[in-house]
Amino acid sequence: MAVKFLSPEWAQTVETALNGHPGFKSAMGNADLGLQFNVSDAPDGDIAYYLKASGGSTALALGTIDDADVTIGQTYETASAIAKGELNTQTAFMTGKLKVSGNLAKLMMHQAAIQQWQAATSDVDVEY
Repeated sequence: MAVKFLSPEWAQTVETALNGHPGFKSAMGNADLGLQFNVSDAPDGDIAYYLKASGGSTALALGTIDDADVTIGQTYETASAIAKGELNTQTAFMTGKLKVSGNLAKLMMHQAAIQQWQAATSDVDVEY
């Protein structure tokens, strides 16, 4: 059954996929990382969600975290294109489609995990 993109069900399904994917788990390791994602122009309005990795597990949920290492802003169009695998995150950043602030060095240290995100969620049935 498909889950609606950026819904609570989507967040739970993605969290489960990330925590169950050996490539993502290996790339993330025991990192302590907080990423805040802010998506504008979504069909149901602006959406915020976050990824918090600590102690070998990852939490992903709708909402905000106060202690984000990095904040990533993007439109719904960009977020869905990245999620579908139609747009590479590096290309999106280089073309100004991702607005990134915070500790960029820490983000770059975990680039491999970000790349594994796509592989980890490729089997998730998402409705856009």
